[in-house]
Amino acid sequence: MNTPFNGLPQGADRIVYVREVAVAELPDEVREQVGEVEVIWSVHGADGRQLALVADKKLAFHLAREHDFTPVSVH
Repeated sequence: MNTPFNGLPQGADRIVYVREVAVAELPDEVREQVGEVEVIWSVHGADGRQLALVADKKLAFHLAREHDFTPVSVH
């Protein structure tokens, strides 16, 4: 059976990966901008390129969907 499923994009270029990032692992200039939080979320393209850093997971998923990407959590 070869039935297309329209719930996911057909190409890998429309998928982004969302992962948790410890603020302590970020460069000094980024840590200064973040403030007192210990964890933020990173959005990466399929090629591994970092596209965004955001305050929480919900915002990361929302941002991806607003730009017609399908977000996937990375564990």
